[in-house]
Amino acid sequence: MRQTVRLLGPATPDDLAIRQAAWVARCVGRGQSVPLRPDDLGALAASLTTRAYPPGGLLFRGGTQAEAVWIIRQGRVELSVGTGRARAVIGVLRRGDVDGDIQQLLDMPMPYTARTLEDATVLTLGSTEFDTLLNDSQPIARRWLSSIALRLAASQQRVIGLLGRSLTSQVARLLLEEAVDGMVPLPQRTLAAMLGAQRPSLNKILKDLERQGLIEVRYGAVDIINPTKLLHITE
Repeated sequence: MRQTVRLLGPATPDDLAIRQAAWVARCVGRGQSVPLRPDDLGALAASLTTRAYPPGGLLFRGGTQAEAVWIIRQGRVELSVGTGRARAVIGVLRRGDVDGDIQQLLDMPMPYTARTLEDATVLTLGSTEFDTLLNDSQPIARRWLSSIALRLAASQQRVIGLLGRSLTSQVARLLLEEAVDGMVPLPQRTLAAMLGAQRPSLNKILKDLERQGLIEVRYGAVDIINPTKLLHITE
C-alpha cells in the first residue's frame, strides 16, 4: 500500500497518511462490487447484528483492530483521519456499502475513523461470524473474494490511469471516480493529498474547470455539472 500511494508523487507525512487512508477507503465494497446480495442478508439474519446510531455516532476508530464487517443499511457514515485542524474527510459510506472485510482478512487495523452523519442503521458481522461464513458457505465466500479482487484490480487500474497524465486529467478522473449522485463530498485538502499535488495547484485547476461550467466548487465538496465534458479531459 505504501509503495502504491508513493507512485502518485511526493507528499508530507500528514498528506501520506491521508492518501493511504483514502486509497483504502476507495476499496470499500459498493455498487457492482458489493459482496452480498439481498437474499444473502436474509440468509445471514441470525449472524448479523443490527445497530442504530444517532448523528455523530462512532462505528469504529482509526488505528484500532477490525472487530467486524460493517454493512450500511440506512444513512451516511463519514470516514476521516486526524483530529482537530489536521482532520480530513476521506470518504462517505452510503446505503449498501460494505467496509472492514479487507482489514479482517489481512488482520490489519482500520485506517480511518467512521462516524455517522445522520441517523443510521448498520448491520455488523463479527470476526468469528465472518470467518465461519467464509468457511461454511462456499458460494458466499466465492462472491466475497471475487468482490475483493475486483476492488483491488480497480485500485491498480487507478494507479495505471494516473501515471503519465497531466494534473488536469488526473483531477478530472478523480472527480468522476469519487462522485456520488453528481457530487464529490471531499474537501480540497483531501483531493490534493490523494493526487500527491499541492493544494494551490489543485485549486487553480478546479477554478478553471468551474469557469468552463464543468463543475461547481463549494465548501467541502465539488458538484459535477457536466460529466460528459469532464470525461473528455481524461481521455
